[in-house]
Amino acid sequence: PITFGEACEFIRRHHRHHVPPVGWKFGVAVNAEKEGGTRTVVGVVTVGRPVARAYDNGWTLEVTRVATDGTPHVASMLYGAARRAAWALGYRRLITYTLVSEPGTSLRAAGWREIGHRGGGSWNCPSRPRVDKAPTEQKTLWEA
Repeated sequence: PITFGEACEFIRRHHRHHVPPVGWKFGVAVNAEKEGGTRTVVGVVTVGRPVARAYDNGWTLEVTRVATDGTPHVASMLYGAARRAAWALGYRRLITYTLVSEPGTSLRAAGWREIGHRGGGSWNCPSRPRVDKAPTEQKTLWEA
């Protein structure tokens, strides 16, 4: 287990291209024993309501962030743990997105399947100017 604040701090330090999420339903951490027998967090996953309204049907959750310190196989462990926790809570579908430039190896290893490409682009427009804080490339939708 991990608190929301602890997960957000880990994401701030280790996520490649996103800031922490604004909320969650739950999160999971992976710990590893380091030198001297101390245990430290080496990865976190946050799971919340789907960002896309069309998927927010009460039975679906979305993995909103996965961040690791580079320890091998931790991302796959986190995706698997998120799936098991979502199922245990009664949810029927779990989704997530990756950038199309990311291979999805950890997702495949955890038993997720690729659904297809989605979205991309900037939310900035003349009537509502915005600064892009995340990559604007197309995304790949995955489902557990």
